[in-house]
Amino acid sequence: MDVNLFDFHLPEEQIAQVPLEDRTSSKLMVVNRDTGELTHGHFRDILDYFKEGDTLVVNDTKVLPARLFGVKEETGGKIELLLLKQTEDDVWETLAKPAKRVKPGTVLTFGDGLLRAECLESLEDGGRILKFRYDGIFYEVLDQLGTMPLPPYIHEQLEDKDRYQTVYARERGSAAAPTAGLHFTPELLAALKEKGVRIAPLTLHVGLGTFRPVSVDDVDSHKMHSEYYELPESSAQTLRETRANGGRIIAVGTTSTRTLETVIRDHGDFVEASGWTDIFIYPGQEVKAIDGLITNFHLPKSTLIMLVSALSSREHILNAYEQAVANDYRFFSFGDAMFLTRED
Repeated sequence: MDVNLFDFHLPEEQIAQVPLEDRTSSKLMVVNRDTGELTHGHFRDILDYFKEGDTLVVNDTKVLPARLFGVKEETGGKIELLLLKQTEDDVWETLAKPAKRVKPGTVLTFGDGLLRAECLESLEDGGRILKFRYDGIFYEVLDQLGTMPLPPYIHEQLEDKDRYQTVYARERGSAAAPTAGLHFTPELLAALKEKGVRIAPLTLHVGLGTFRPVSVDDVDSHKMHSEYYELPESSAQTLRETRANGGRIIAVGTTSTRTLETVIRDHGDFVEASGWTDIFIYPGQEVKAIDGLITNFHLPKSTLIMLVSALSSREHILNAYEQAVANDYRFFSFGDAMFLTRED
C-alpha cells in the first residue's frame, strides 16, 4: 500500500500552536465509521454520544520534562537531548542533536554539572544510549533542568506546562502527550461517570515512534518503534464486563487503541498484561478491541492517520480531513478532535 494514499493538503496556519484556555471548547467532528456521515460540534457535546454501560479507556501516562540542553564536557559544544525511554537503572535511550557530536565515550553535562551523562552506544537516526550520573533523585533533577518536549511543528512557548498533560496523567515516562486526552476536564469526566460511563485507565509511554516519520514508500515496510504498556487487572475486568453486558468500548487516542489491540492480539481477551509493543495498525487489518475512538487530527502520511483509517476507511477519513480543513479545524497536538463511532 502506497504511503502517498494517506496524504492531504493542510494549510500551515491550521496547525495549532497554543492550547485553548478551555479544554472542552475545541471543535468536535463526529464521524460514522461505517458510512462516513459527519456532524460538527464542540468537545463538550461528546457527553451526548455516550450512554450508560459504555466504558472510556484513557492512557494515564505522564509526560516527562524530557528535553535537556547541555554541553560536551571536553569542548563546551552545545547539545540538545530528548529522553525517550529508560532501558535500565539510569540508562536511557535518547535523541541527540547534533548527534554527530555525541559518540561513545562522550561525556555531557547539564545544569553546571547537576546532571552528567556518558554516551554508551550510537543508534540510527540520532539515537544514543546514555548513562546518567547525579546526586539525589533523578526525576527531581529532571524537573529542575528539563523542559516539555513539544513536537517540532509547535513553535510557540508553552506558558503552562500542565496544558501538555492530561488531567488524569499519573504514570510518568512519556516523551510526548497522548494528545486526544487533552480535551477532557475533571468536570467532563465526572459528568460521564454520572451518566453511567465507566473509566478504564491503562498506560502506554509514548516514545520515539511519535517523532519518527514514515520514511518508506510502502506502508507494509514501515517498522514501529516499541513502547512500554500496562493494562491493569481492574481495567481488564471492566472491559470484560462491558463486552459481556453489551456496552461499547471507546478509546481515547491511538495509544489506548494500540495497547488494547496488542492485548487482544496476544491474549485473545482483556487480561492483565504489560510489556513492549510495536503494533502497527493500518487499513486491511481488523480492529477488534474497540467500538469507537476519540482522536485528534494527525499529520499527513503518518501512522496515526493510517490507524484511524483502519477503524473506518481511507476514503471516509480523507473526506473527513478535507471537511476539517474547509471548516477551519485546528490540527495536531493542541488541535480539535474527532469521534469515530457507529450507530447502535
